[in-house]
Amino acid sequence: MDDIRKVIADAYYFRTAVRVYNDRKIPDEDLNLILDAAWRSPSSVGLEGWRFVVLNNEDIKKEIKEVAWGAQYQLETASHFILLLAEKNARYDGDSMYQSLVRRGIPDGDGITSRIKTYEDFQKRDMHMADNPRALFDWTAKQTYIALGNMMTNAALMGIDSCPIEGFDYDKVNEILAKHGVLDPEKEGIASMLSLGYRLRDPRHPQNRKPREHVITYFD
Repeated sequence: MDDIRKVIADAYYFRTAVRVYNDRKIPDEDLNLILDAAWRSPSSVGLEGWRFVVLNNEDIKKEIKEVAWGAQYQLETASHFILLLAEKNARYDGDSMYQSLVRRGIPDGDGITSRIKTYEDFQKRDMHMADNPRALFDWTAKQTYIALGNMMTNAALMGIDSCPIEGFDYDKVNEILAKHGVLDPEKEGIASMLSLGYRLRDPRHPQNRKPREHVITYFD
């Protein structure tokens, strides 16, 4: 157990936001394990309202680079570049919610009806989002960050660097992806991006965080 703890702790101290990568490529088996971390991640009510697109098309990368100030070097140098897409309009009474229940083995009939009623209460009473398209997208988009974190941790455990990216014009990136058929803008939108590879150089500054006791507290 102590060995496992050390491996995990080392991975967290190894991970840093890498902006420039060397030309080494991530082996397919390692990339697939990173992607599996996203695929197997938990999501609210088991919806899985996401997709993860490994973007290999250099022409699309060049177009995105023009509107992504936070991904200039990553788009040029990363071994792999991943787009995290979130579902739109994931209402309690939509097909994606129904399919998620079927996928999890909830029996048709009263079983599904009861579960959908619970999700209706959740979306209407608790989250106040059922009739708000922006709120529904924000709900699914923030779930992709669970998968994002899991991918970065998996990568770090294998000595692979990463950088999560939000620095881009969301509307223009969505337009680019829609133009090329990467997504249907009526159904999905970009949530964030992730670059993966191997750092060209060590970071200039040590990893700094707020004092642990300021971030983690206990209330008895």
